[in-house]
Amino acid sequence: MDTRTTSRLGRDISVIGLGTWQLGADWGDVSEADARAILDASVESGVTIFDTADVYGDGRSEEIIGGYLADRSDLDIFVATKMGRRLDQVPENYSMANFREWTDRSRRNLQRDTLDLVQLHCPPTAVYVEDRTYDALDTLVEEGAIARYGVSVETVEQALLAIARPNVTSVQIILNAFRLKPLDAVLPAALEAGVAVIARVPLASGLLSGKYTKDTVFAENDHRTFNRQGEAFDVGETFSGVDFESGVAAAREFAEFADSQGLTPPVAALAWLAQLSGVTTVIPGARTVRQAQSNASAGSVARLTPEFTAQVRDLYDRYFREAIHSRW
Repeated sequence: MDTRTTSRLGRDISVIGLGTWQLGADWGDVSEADARAILDASVESGVTIFDTADVYGDGRSEEIIGGYLADRSDLDIFVATKMGRRLDQVPENYSMANFREWTDRSRRNLQRDTLDLVQLHCPPTAVYVEDRTYDALDTLVEEGAIARYGVSVETVEQALLAIARPNVTSVQIILNAFRLKPLDAVLPAALEAGVAVIARVPLASGLLSGKYTKDTVFAENDHRTFNRQGEAFDVGETFSGVDFESGVAAAREFAEFADSQGLTPPVAALAWLAQLSGVTTVIPGARTVRQAQSNASAGSVARLTPEFTAQVRDLYDRYFREAIHSRW
């Protein structure tokens, strides 16, 4: 497994991490035993970063990770969590008092005195421009509640606002073969500033696995069923905001590109992201041990050819640029 760091991050992390939204049961039920098996498989495959949030399963994801790491004191796992989605999404709720309450809860859930990284969880754009936001986060660092802070964003604009702040460690943004806009400005800006980029939704909610058809049906409690049109939260979080049938068609072509490299579609998709200049780590989710192992293997794939990148860009231009490039 390759590792990477940035000047603001200050430590190495694996280029493939583990996203744990699914451990909170927001993608269908996952038992605690299965969740621990996924964590084990990831660690054994070289993963050294887990990404979670205080709202994943109302804290269940954090609690599972906290319990697991309490039992595995031999591990040096970097845990990135998120806060801010427990209240209405108005700037006033991103306050010092709420930051204290949220981080205290996450510290209990994760069984850690100091949180490795806390990210604001896709707040309103106004939050990114207010000095009081960063002053409050700096206070938490000074007090030892958190070691670092970053942001998880919906848009390129938000990412660039955060990167311009001197103490922001990381920016987490949707980035995959079906969402290329961050390549234009976010990756170069982050690289220059020493800000870590965490690529989320790297398989476009599973579309890039190549296993879905236009007739695929997901569980009722899976966001790929209940948020297809943005009914519950930003539509960009589900299938990266692309039309499902268009995504299925594009995924078929992507699978052919992957095969030309001797790779499965998900491994090719993850490896391509991990090899982009400016990307620090990629955080796919996994619902099975086999998925976790397959995802992690992307962190040691040989350099993909320039032709592969050209094919990805052409695919994006033909299927998605007109529909989504201006949106996020």
